[in-house]
Amino acid sequence: MKWGSKYDASYVNKLASMVRRHLARPHRFICFTDDPTDLDAGVERHPLPEVALPDGIPERGWRKLGIFQRNLADLQGSTLFLDLDVVIVDALDPFFEHPGRFCIIRDYKALRRDRYVGNSSVFRFEAGTDGWEGILETFVRDREAIRARFRNEQEYLSHYVHSSGALSHWPHAWCRSFKHDCMPGLPWAFFRTPRIPEGARIIVFHGHPHPDEAIAGRSGSWKRHVRPTPWVAEHWR
Repeated sequence: MKWGSKYDASYVNKLASMVRRHLARPHRFICFTDDPTDLDAGVERHPLPEVALPDGIPERGWRKLGIFQRNLADLQGSTLFLDLDVVIVDALDPFFEHPGRFCIIRDYKALRRDRYVGNSSVFRFEAGTDGWEGILETFVRDREAIRARFRNEQEYLSHYVHSSGALSHWPHAWCRSFKHDCMPGLPWAFFRTPRIPEGARIIVFHGHPHPDEAIAGRSGSWKRHVRPTPWVAEHWR
């Protein structure tokens, strides 16, 4: 999903290219967007689903809930959602073979009491089945109460699916955080280049650095340091 000006079309096109290289099975690559300008011909594009958000609220990913709109783009079967700023480094087919009705990353900073809360950069569900449209319909009906209780879309999504007994998590090794799992801590960050953790299939970029910042060796924050990381450019294309 792409909306606003945070990510341009190059992020979509690079993600589509990575999926083609790493997914052997036949598939549809779909981008839901408010601006399809400059998307490659191989990207199936559809309008951004309506989520009925008030103007001026903080960006907390709530628009992602539109993926659960009833009869959206005739989606049927196993549907893998990928954030635009992930970098795929190994085969994606296991994400479609892993058991579970709803699979998501275990959040990198999940609180102890909410240890099941997911990071929605990568999740899979069965579109057209299991009544997942209730995720969006409940949010639209109880929007203000939900926003008051949950900080962002992935907290609400995790709680909703967990309450149905359907939530499960990907194997820990598959989806690793660039910031937490690839970058060495200080002072080693000044001398060691970030590495791909063993068993990783997708590297998740949340917050800073973004993929382009990691390639250039810019951390995006005075709190951390990152050396130029060529392997990001090798995969993010």
